[in-house]
Amino acid sequence: MQILPEETIISKIYVLRGKKIMVDRDLAELYGVETRVLNQAVKRNEKRFPDDFMFQMTAEEMQNWKSQIVISNSEKMGLRKSPLVFTEQGVAMLSSVLNSERAIMVNIAIIRVFTRMRELLSTHKEILLKLEQLEKKDIEQDDKIMLIFESMKQLERFKQEELEQKNRSIIGFKPSKENS
Repeated sequence: MQILPEETIISKIYVLRGKKIMVDRDLAELYGVETRVLNQAVKRNEKRFPDDFMFQMTAEEMQNWKSQIVISNSEKMGLRKSPLVFTEQGVAMLSSVLNSERAIMVNIAIIRVFTRMRELLSTHKEILLKLEQLEKKDIEQDDKIMLIFESMKQLERFKQEELEQKNRSIIGFKPSKENS
């Protein structure tokens, strides 16, 4: 049973510091709890969330994030401090601190989306690598074709010069028929 459409989850995944992350308020919404409840559960279990699982946005990152998602003025009022963000591992760890049935189902859906994204990225990398290889082969083939055309042009010039040599009138001493 799918509790959330994939599109809903994907729309809440951002890239920050080179990592795919989800913001505390979005996760709280998905779990059906208030953001402060989610953050309190995390604070009570701080040891479960090292820096590579969860971190707080800097002020600059928060401004960039707000400009990307266009938060209305009324929503900005609720953001007194930079939000916590969770990596895939942090989201997985949230299921251990939020024990509701909904949290477990949401976590499963989120982890499946992260896994699919990773698989798609891997597939795209393989396709890009193959395209690069084809492009390199194509360039090598183009070089070989150009070499063949150059050789053909040289051969044609050589034949043209040879023909011109044959058709040239002979200059210099011509013996007369009387002397022969």
